[in-house]
Amino acid sequence: MARVDGLIRLDPQLALDRCPHCGVDCPSLKGVWETETTAYNGAYKRYWIVYECSRCGGLITAFSEHSTGYVKEIFPGAGVLEDSIPDRARSYLQQAIDSLHSPAGAVMLAASSVDAMLKAKNYKDGSLYSRIEKAADDHLITSEMAKWAHQVRLDANDPRHADEAAPLPETTDAERSIHFAQALGMFLFTLPAKVTRGIKESAPKPPKAKT
Repeated sequence: MARVDGLIRLDPQLALDRCPHCGVDCPSLKGVWETETTAYNGAYKRYWIVYECSRCGGLITAFSEHSTGYVKEIFPGAGVLEDSIPDRARSYLQQAIDSLHSPAGAVMLAASSVDAMLKAKNYKDGSLYSRIEKAADDHLITSEMAKWAHQVRLDANDPRHADEAAPLPETTDAERSIHFAQALGMFLFTLPAKVTRGIKESAPKPPKAKT
């Protein structure tokens, strides 16, 4: 879930900037079902509404602690990309996520994000797939990740310059490309940053000097 404390009311129409499923801007999200729940002892009452996106049909769940209060959390959340991912790669990836309703554009943006990540690691020569293979050979990424890359659409040139027989990307193609780019960003940048931060935070503090 994504926390949205104090920003959005639990109204019959959910006022999100984008649909977390298809990424369409200013979606029409109408409440289609609602209920209320409590913990086993009757405490922690929550009011829930399930909303449907009129464009993609995806469902979004939101709850509030009051029947007409502010939403506390929604699922699925749109997600926030980690700052540890380089700026250019993060920007391309966010645009890909926001463009999921336009699959061809989303695939190109996801590929551009992967390209930027590899360049940030100094893999700059050759095609995108050849650089992914080189990264696997150098053990920067795993061989399984390289195999995954070859099973999703990441060739940014396909939608722009492909021969007429190549099928246009579909939403599932865009989703797979985005998922790979997100995983690559996690593997190359986010996890190492978390490990570094964890080591620093857990380092034993020097003993205080005796007075």
